[in-house]
Amino acid sequence: MRVWYNRTFSSVYTAIKLIRQADTEGRFTIVHSNPSRHAPAARLAHEFHTEPTGLDREAYLDWCLAFCRKHAIDIFVPGREATALAGEHARFADIGTRVLSAATGSTLQLLHDKARFYADTELPEAPVAEFRRFENLAEFDAAYAELRARHPKLCVKPSHSIYGLGFAIVDEERSSAALLLAGVEYHIGRDDLRRGLGELGQFRTMLLMEYLDGPEYSVDCVGDEGRLVSAVVRRKPPQAGSGQLIDMRQDILDATERLTRRHRLNGVFNVQFREGGGRPRLLEINPRMSGGIGMACVAGPNLPWIALRGFADGYGQVQVAPVRNGIRVAELAEAMELG
Repeated sequence: MRVWYNRTFSSVYTAIKLIRQADTEGRFTIVHSNPSRHAPAARLAHEFHTEPTGLDREAYLDWCLAFCRKHAIDIFVPGREATALAGEHARFADIGTRVLSAATGSTLQLLHDKARFYADTELPEAPVAEFRRFENLAEFDAAYAELRARHPKLCVKPSHSIYGLGFAIVDEERSSAALLLAGVEYHIGRDDLRRGLGELGQFRTMLLMEYLDGPEYSVDCVGDEGRLVSAVVRRKPPQAGSGQLIDMRQDILDATERLTRRHRLNGVFNVQFREGGGRPRLLEINPRMSGGIGMACVAGPNLPWIALRGFADGYGQVQVAPVRNGIRVAELAEAMELG
């Protein structure tokens, strides 16, 4: 069975490695594509092909269809243009290719828009932080006055973002220059922020939120059209260098199961929580493999393999290893020659 992972995040390297380790019968031929022939995953895939650059969305979808037809792809696990491809399953089915999408196209659009996603979410086990959206300085000032009256510390982030890009805690005492010189990361001076927002005039949707100061939890999951098949909860320490703890908190698992069912999540995905006020609070759903997927799999379940084998043959054919709760895990850098 031929499986194609197109251009995606760097975690695809770990996923292919884990799948090949588990596939002792050699049933799956892993195909990977990337614009760069030096992509690390190219060394692990059975076949590697170069992707074109500069294509618009429709042209790229057509290229994907032609690629699947030419290379006899049985299962396509999209990374690049995953949202658009989620709405094209029928076109691929016509040429004999099944597409493993994390959710429907409309659901993926919702998950990528945090303002809409937060407003849509009702999660008693882990409610989202109180937030307000703003697109100009006046809206920021009104939101700040309202939320600051209830919360001692606030933060900002874009409604559309990955990897936490654009996130910053608002500091009312120090300037951005003072924070920079002090080596304080992910903070911004309030006055500097206001001045910059005023200079921009109107801008893309941003969120002002209560800041949650507790530990962060990352849950790596496999879903089967809304059924949570397996989940591994990692608790991230406040300081780097001490690894992460596998902490299978029942309240976080319950919240994750509800989200999986509500959004009919499928394949490998990740849910992020952070503790605030003594309970977990939802941060986001990442409809893709997380960068820490390898650490989660050290705890027992081989999540990329479970997702692929379950999608190919049905989850009744897959054995899911128990999670070794309480162990500490870490990820180490590995040097290699790319050729």
